[in-house]
Amino acid sequence: MILPKIRDPRFITIRRGGTLTDDDHHLLALWAAVCAEHVLGHFEAARPGDLRPRRAIEAARAWVRGEVKMMEARAAGGHAMGAARDLRGAARHAAYAAGQAAVVAHVAAHELGAAAYAIKAARAAAPDGTGDAAARQECQWQRDQLPDAIRELVLDDQRLRNDICWSAFEC
Repeated sequence: MILPKIRDPRFITIRRGGTLTDDDHHLLALWAAVCAEHVLGHFEAARPGDLRPRRAIEAARAWVRGEVKMMEARAAGGHAMGAARDLRGAARHAAYAAGQAAVVAHVAAHELGAAAYAIKAARAAAPDGTGDAAARQECQWQRDQLPDAIRELVLDDQRLRNDICWSAFEC
């Protein structure tokens, strides 16, 4: 579970009664796509012919550019998560990260799902005994990618939801 029981109005768009602007929603989607793409190689190494996770990341970016509707990005996210189902380890987590990135178009709070799964992928791909260090390094890399406009929002979200995101944001 990566979503809280009570939705944070900062991640609900203004038109739906929250405080999230479209510009910030787009930045969240782009950041989630960057996080997912950073570990995508783990999936592609396991399933080089399966383009569903890559297409999900592309759909997130296309949604930001206004080239696809939210439902198309959301569907691409679902397909990416479907690609993960019979896998284990880093490949599975990387596909889930891509799926979560695409569904940010639907629910902005999925931004942490993409990041947390990417951290899990980095941890799972690390050599024995180095998983925690790899996870901290991935977490810090992600934070370095945060646009200034959403930095404090995401860092606060990480603090608030760390427990339900497998404590992935301890870096």
